[in-house]
Amino acid sequence: MSGPVVIGQGNREPRPRPLLRATLGEILRRTRLAQRRTLADVARAARVSMPYLSELERGRKEASSEVLAAICYALRIELSDLLAVAGRDLVDNRGRRGQVARLAAVRGDRVPPEITAPPAADVAPEAGDPQGRGPADAVCLLAA
Repeated sequence: MSGPVVIGQGNREPRPRPLLRATLGEILRRTRLAQRRTLADVARAARVSMPYLSELERGRKEASSEVLAAICYALRIELSDLLAVAGRDLVDNRGRRGQVARLAAVRGDRVPPEITAPPAADVAPEAGDPQGRGPADAVCLLAA
């Protein structure tokens, strides 16, 4: 019997992925603040405790579908809209993770040809890299 088959990342370090609970919490907080409502007001209307709602908004607790529905009702939004926005936020976040800036390009230096060579056939292109260069050509990552 052979070992497990790895699909995708291969031997590269896995990238941190946003948690659904954190994304939902951010959206709930943004919605509540946009409505200029207090945590106490929304918690009371949703019939959950204020500390629990705070934990949900900070992404520290996982809400059941019933609790999410109650909070959405209290915020006067549809659960389906909350989930749609969460899906868009997760997709947008995925696009931001794949952006790479090369130090040589930023400084205007000439990039050596061995760095700009196309990846080997068994290496999948990085997400967000329109030229399809893989991780082997990374010179420097800059975070903003």
